[in-house]
Amino acid sequence: MRVLFMGTGEIGLPSFRLLLERSDCEVVAAVTQPDKPAGRKQELQASPIKQAALGAGVAVLQPTKLRAPDSLTEITALRPDLIVVMAYGQILPKAVLDAPRIACLNLHASILPRHRGAAPIQAAMEAGDHCTGITVMYMAEGLDTGDILLIRETPIRRRDTAGVLHDRLGVIAAEALSAALPLLVAGNAPRIPQDDARATYAAKLSRENGLIDWAASPAAIDRRIRAMNPWPAAYTWLPTSDGPRKLKVFSCIQHRRDSGAAGEVLRADRRGILVGAGSGAVLLRDIQLEGKRRMPARDFLLGHAVEQGTGLGYP
Repeated sequence: MRVLFMGTGEIGLPSFRLLLERSDCEVVAAVTQPDKPAGRKQELQASPIKQAALGAGVAVLQPTKLRAPDSLTEITALRPDLIVVMAYGQILPKAVLDAPRIACLNLHASILPRHRGAAPIQAAMEAGDHCTGITVMYMAEGLDTGDILLIRETPIRRRDTAGVLHDRLGVIAAEALSAALPLLVAGNAPRIPQDDARATYAAKLSRENGLIDWAASPAAIDRRIRAMNPWPAAYTWLPTSDGPRKLKVFSCIQHRRDSGAAGEVLRADRRGILVGAGSGAVLLRDIQLEGKRRMPARDFLLGHAVEQGTGLGYP
């Protein structure tokens, strides 16, 4: 079976490697986003999928615009039996959806129709969902609207971050794809229509999504901090002698018995920085002041005194 893989992010690596290892699959090419500047020096960096493909001797296509006639010609000329997509980063035109002989599948990191869109992992965590998963779906022209082939679920654990869940879902995606392939080959893979009335949407994240709302409950603040870890990172603003500075927060502990004004520092000691919330409080444990390295709050306080009554929040 001739397979074309389309992906960019690390979450797709386990599925890509699975296809490379299967004797019944010939990976004819990997389609990924163009190299992008990264790091302080802004040097061009290849995507994880491109790096893995080159290491395996697989051809790589990097169209700037997938809809461009030349790009479509390249893809259709590969005569794929199956296209597998995960975290590619561009909307696929109908010509690509119709190119494979068997199907064009997407591995989506949520239990569809919940959390369609670009940031399903963070959306599930912020919403307080108890579980999420991978949906193997037939791609359609709408945004994650295609019929479902199968779903594999995993619980969202109390201390999971988006980064931890991302890595776990990458492994589950490969397991789900492995279960789907024999069904496709046998011609008895199910097609379950989605219930559009139950759909929710997870928009693409920006840095601004990380802003902590101290008027929210401790549980909601904890979910935001975990959902934004590692990127874009939850943050607040800390008053300093040089003016307000962004303070990123990577972990906290909920304190429901303590209380104070939303955003007010109730205490700052070796246990961390306790901040009032809409109801209760949260103890900041792992933080990073802009321009500094990430560190435990107790270490931060050794060089940066934070007085009781300090107000965190907007600049």
